[in-house]
Amino acid sequence: MLLEPPYQINSSFLEEAERPRWRQMKHACGENPNGVYGYTRMDTVWAFRQAYNKAREIKDGQDQYCNDVLDGDWAKLTKEPFPEDLQWEAMVDILRGRVKVQVHCYEAVDLDDFVRLSQEFQFPVAAFHHAHEAYLVPDVLKKAYEHPPAVAMFAAVARYKREAYRGSVFAPRVLAQHGLPVVMKSDSSAAFHSRDLLFEAQQAHFYGLPENLAIAAVTSTPAEVMGMGHRVGYIKEGWDADLVIWDSHPLALGATPIQVFIDGIPQLSSPHVVEKPKAFQVSPKVPNFDKEAKDTVNYEGLPPLEPEEAAHDAVVFTGVKSVYARTNDSVDEVFLAEDANSYGIVVVEKGIMKCFGSSSQCGMDLSESSATIVDLNGGALSPGLVTYGAPIGLEEINEEPSTRDGAVPDPLYQPVPKIVGGDGALIRASDGLQFGGRDSLLAYRAGVTAGIVAPIHDLFFAGLSTTFSTAARNKLSEGAVIQDVNALHVSVRHFGSPSVSTQIGTLRHLLLHPDDSHAGKWFKNVAEGEETLVVEADSADVIATLVSLKKEVEKQYRSKVKLTISGGIEAYLLAKDLAHADVGVIQVPARPFPAVWEQRRISPGPPLTEQSSILTLLEHNVTVGVGITENWAAQNTRFDVGWIAIEAGGRLSKGQALALASTNLEKLLGGKVKAQSAHDLVATRGGELLDFESKVVAVISPRRGVVDLM
Repeated sequence: MLLEPPYQINSSFLEEAERPRWRQMKHACGENPNGVYGYTRMDTVWAFRQAYNKAREIKDGQDQYCNDVLDGDWAKLTKEPFPEDLQWEAMVDILRGRVKVQVHCYEAVDLDDFVRLSQEFQFPVAAFHHAHEAYLVPDVLKKAYEHPPAVAMFAAVARYKREAYRGSVFAPRVLAQHGLPVVMKSDSSAAFHSRDLLFEAQQAHFYGLPENLAIAAVTSTPAEVMGMGHRVGYIKEGWDADLVIWDSHPLALGATPIQVFIDGIPQLSSPHVVEKPKAFQVSPKVPNFDKEAKDTVNYEGLPPLEPEEAAHDAVVFTGVKSVYARTNDSVDEVFLAEDANSYGIVVVEKGIMKCFGSSSQCGMDLSESSATIVDLNGGALSPGLVTYGAPIGLEEINEEPSTRDGAVPDPLYQPVPKIVGGDGALIRASDGLQFGGRDSLLAYRAGVTAGIVAPIHDLFFAGLSTTFSTAARNKLSEGAVIQDVNALHVSVRHFGSPSVSTQIGTLRHLLLHPDDSHAGKWFKNVAEGEETLVVEADSADVIATLVSLKKEVEKQYRSKVKLTISGGIEAYLLAKDLAHADVGVIQVPARPFPAVWEQRRISPGPPLTEQSSILTLLEHNVTVGVGITENWAAQNTRFDVGWIAIEAGGRLSKGQALALASTNLEKLLGGKVKAQSAHDLVATRGGELLDFESKVVAVISPRRGVVDLM
């Protein structure tokens, strides 16, 4: 897999070669080395300076030795050996320009430290990686030795630790505007793995990175940064024939390879292809985020995110192309304009949709109206989406304990203090809710108006989930807690100890032999079919055992147990059985990735399989929802659902796709709020909620009786 072995590997130092063959070295600054070595930031920079100073001393000694050889000073040479040290050999080569330096570095202070280091020891920096604050200090990066470094970053991944808190979706465009090379990258997480690398470029383009630079950010720019631009990253005569044929424009949502060539050899023997509409063959006309990008820089990465309430009780949306609304437990298209000449209006009063259709149908004379007018320019109204799976609403920064509710104690693994439930009490997520978090507000601005979250847990026992508003300022705000208690949650996974069979056995005992404790009453309610049980499980073997347990409980209680599988990566293998047993599945994440053994049997969808695991479940009439694994991903829910709809190739209506992250989720998680007047609507300008051409501009909130404007 080695693309180009460096000359030094076989000791042939070809200084006069046409081009160097690069070695690469990774450095890290900030929290990562601090956590490993117990350093402060000052310690880390001092360690770097010591290392480079040692390398420079060796390099200078080697240069002097070679000068002595050229001068013929044999007496001196026989006294001192050639200066070399295996520990520092690679760093000496950095100073000789043979090794490219890639630096994991987040914050402005660390970026500045490393730029000064590059100047002190005179070596170029190939790229800063992650670099969440780089866009706030572009002029600092330009001061690096020899040339400005590239910035290799994620599109939306941020706020998972303090260093990443100021990360922004607008960072790629801002850096590009300052002339800095932008590279979009993946990571080892199941949430943003290399299979979806192109999606990183698509998101960057959506938020304002120009089309050519977005495509270059995953092709030619990283090739040049690695020193491989003479072989890969371009379609040119004489370059490696590593090519991808896409089924749509690379920046269109859901773009999928039809064929992949490595050295001209096709890699897919029988690719599965979904025919895409013509509109997907051109670059999407993305929204304008100029103001948001400017505000982000002006506020040093932390712009205000709270929406502004409409000035009038009455709000009229014009230029409406389509309206999707909840109908019982489904989402249906209730209005669709044939063309731009027949765009309709939607009249809202105190957060309640009163009418949709033409102006005459709604009896509305816009020229005389005192209402707030919002032009959607061919946009749509859709139900507010719901997020589930990550602990959004219970934590602000995952790696900062002071910002989290914390994990519940687990009686299977540790003694539970009586004061917090040693007598069998269940923990309620609603007691730990935090409002006004940046991930919650960003999700709201992307059409995700509610979250359902279970207590944070590491092992078997979780507790009772809750539904909350992502826009609420605090728990006492109107409509902040939508449903105090949703469902009972546990996990059955391969933790190592205790065994999976012990976990199943515990669950069986709790359901078949409940005691009189608070927890016992809840498990009894589940067994009698009154409450929903959500079990986190991915393995098809574990899921099959849970289905059998459900039947066992139903036989004893003569009931209908409401069981939902969360995670469910391998659930599609049991689609027929799940449908027959009336077991629903929330797949987390929407696009599966085999991160651990019990997730290995994925069905990824085209081009590798005919259809995805989600579509397999839906075709067997299993109720399906989708979730996320990390808080930042909530704002991408609209794209996750849109991708599923595109991949379905017409087998899934937009209403059915919207239900995956709204009505279906609520049903699967014990939602009991059924009134139409209790659910939000999202207004998008320029297109529908699930595409790359629309922008969320308003949320209609019946619960609070207002319309929020973005």
